[in-house]
Amino acid sequence: MTKKVYIKTFGCQMNEYDSDKMADVLTTATDLFEQGLVKTTSAEEADIILFNTCSVREKAQEKVFSDLGRARILKEAKPDLIIGVGGCVASQEGKAIVARAPYVDLVFGPQTLHRLPSMIEQRRRTGRAQVDISFPEIEKFDHLPPAQVNGPSAFVSIMEGCSKYCSYCVVPYTRGDEVSRPLPDVLTEIAGLAEQGVREVTLLGQNVNAYRGLWQNPLGEPKVASAAETEPFEAADFATLIEYVAEIPGIERIRFTTSHPKEFSQRLIDAYASTPKLVDHLHLPVQHGSDRILAAMKRGYTVLEYKSIVRRLRAIRPNLSLSTDFIVGFPGETEADFKQLMALVDEIGYDTSFSFIYSPRPGTPAANLADDTPHEVKLARLQRLQAAIEANAQKISAAMVGTAQTILVEGPSRKNPAELCGRTENNRVVNFPAPFHTHQRLIGQSLELVIEDAYTNSLRGKIVTS
Repeated sequence: MTKKVYIKTFGCQMNEYDSDKMADVLTTATDLFEQGLVKTTSAEEADIILFNTCSVREKAQEKVFSDLGRARILKEAKPDLIIGVGGCVASQEGKAIVARAPYVDLVFGPQTLHRLPSMIEQRRRTGRAQVDISFPEIEKFDHLPPAQVNGPSAFVSIMEGCSKYCSYCVVPYTRGDEVSRPLPDVLTEIAGLAEQGVREVTLLGQNVNAYRGLWQNPLGEPKVASAAETEPFEAADFATLIEYVAEIPGIERIRFTTSHPKEFSQRLIDAYASTPKLVDHLHLPVQHGSDRILAAMKRGYTVLEYKSIVRRLRAIRPNLSLSTDFIVGFPGETEADFKQLMALVDEIGYDTSFSFIYSPRPGTPAANLADDTPHEVKLARLQRLQAAIEANAQKISAAMVGTAQTILVEGPSRKNPAELCGRTENNRVVNFPAPFHTHQRLIGQSLELVIEDAYTNSLRGKIVTS
């Protein structure tokens, strides 16, 4: 009988990417699952349940154990059920997860997901829980099967980890320091995706503009570049990677996330002039609008330096859409600090943001800072921030009505499968009518639409006819 795997993902796009790779690794492990294994959306019918966790937000561990409690009930009815915990909470907690939830079979980190088949085999053979939260640089990419394409867009991880050690952030402790994939490996993966019909790639990493991918070592073999090892092997920077990706036949659009302002080089800014395939949308996390708070966060730049990056980018791309991240209520934040944040929002004109109230992460320096701002004040500030950004997003959408926009057709509309949907360069979903018999032909194509209406979370358009 074919086995089934259920994967629940928490957190960022890196985790979404990793979850896809977990599925790829397991569904191609024919030696382990002789009659095959497929993904399922139902935990109740699964033979393997995996939780890919995120520790960035508050109470992440408790959310995981709540889900594990529900999985335990399923295991009581199906003793052979395999339960695994991966991701950043797994890296933080390690064996403590098994100590607290002894029915868990697997605990693995972001860097060891490729070892899932061998961990499952070991669990079956020994009867003991398997824990592997080591940091073998990016060995996993050498052991992952080819990506399975599910549409005209795909994510490609180009690096792992972060070496910035912002005072509030747990990522360096759970994913390790920055390690870049070799340039030939990334290009080979993207070329393979393009051959399968992918037209848009999103380059992924905790800090993609720190990318330093080696061309090859003296033996002619690809080699990983870590933050501490760049000699004697020559490394390609992120702008170089983008230039090479743009030359791959079939690739029409390039996106990337996430970037750090501290390493947003002039070379990368110039790429927006030289590489038309870079879309008119950029996610550039700022985190705050007060220099005092940015210094406490150890972000490594000032508000003026951040605005300089935006100014130079928009001199090249006047219509560049910007999204960002904000942390509200960082320890010591005053009303004056928050007003500076709101002033930055008004000046930049952000399209969207991922904004949250600060929550201390265990083991980070900021967790030891005094914080006397009432939660109610933080919540009110967050609501003001989100309302301002939402109002600006609606203003941008309304201004698009009547304009012609090029979209990449992704597939049937979620709300009305009789229609199609696609995405603009500034990352807006557009729903539009098209004869049903043209749907398969149009998916994956770039079309020019006239935007007819703007809604809260989407646009509506029609195909431009000559």
